[in-house]
Amino acid sequence: MGPGPRFPLAGGMPRANANGIELEYETFGSGPPIVLVMGIGCQMIWWRTAFCQALADRGFQVIRFDNRDIGLSTWLDHAQVPPMRAMLPKALLGLRVDAPYTLVDMADDVVGLLDHLGLDRAHVVGTSMGGMIAQLVAIHHPDRTASLTSIMSTTGERRYLGRPDALRALLGPVPRSRDEVVQRTVDTFRVISAGGPMFDADRDEIRALAAVAYDRSFHPRGFVRQLAAILASGHRRHTLKTITAPTLVLHGERDPLIPVAAGRATAQLVPGARLHVLREMGHAMPTQLWTELIDQIAAHAGSSQRPGSRQSA
Repeated sequence: MGPGPRFPLAGGMPRANANGIELEYETFGSGPPIVLVMGIGCQMIWWRTAFCQALADRGFQVIRFDNRDIGLSTWLDHAQVPPMRAMLPKALLGLRVDAPYTLVDMADDVVGLLDHLGLDRAHVVGTSMGGMIAQLVAIHHPDRTASLTSIMSTTGERRYLGRPDALRALLGPVPRSRDEVVQRTVDTFRVISAGGPMFDADRDEIRALAAVAYDRSFHPRGFVRQLAAILASGHRRHTLKTITAPTLVLHGERDPLIPVAAGRATAQLVPGARLHVLREMGHAMPTQLWTELIDQIAAHAGSSQRPGSRQSA
């Protein structure tokens, strides 16, 4: 047996005992709770503070947190996974991929966080891998899901692979130094966001946030284990049909990493789901589109309130 889970240094934020691990989290505002689930390898700070506050200003309690194996939540370095060069061919061939945990475990982490906060239910919003996790919260914990918003995510089917250049940008070799990590982050966002004026407007903020993220926690092995979780979890084509929560699917028309067809398929499979396509968005949420995104999320959550339901402790 290897060493036990590693707990990074505390960052001054609250920590939740959830599903056998610890999750670093932060809350904004008060009102019906919205929990934000981030994508692969991304710390909760990529749900940018101004975005969270703007959503909170609409009358919600907004909760962001570090997924397991990233940021200041529990690192599972005792759990080994095959290298990416071994996992990816298996996944492409439809063969089993072994992983120390799956996306279902990560969905259970979200529910554990709700338990810690004393919340019966929450509006669950996830982006990319976070959208996959949010879908699984709605699938496996319908009583805890007030509504679901799945952003630039997918059904998990292999046919919705992204463009080769976007996959290379995301899955390239691990940079060696802080400067290389920061530059790699900027370069990756340039590709997956589909570039253009909105990326140019956000470039300096992305660079600054990448530096903050590196100083806060740099943990590339967690990225690999999260990738293994995605590959080991298979598709949700059949289980998406069982979702009963009111569902909104947001997707960028220009997304090169998870094509808009994946968002369309998600919306078609979830009963009653509504699809909203953002014409100029790639696989990122640029500041110029925040108003549209927040309008959509807030309106969906607001219209999904059950009369008389207890949303917070």
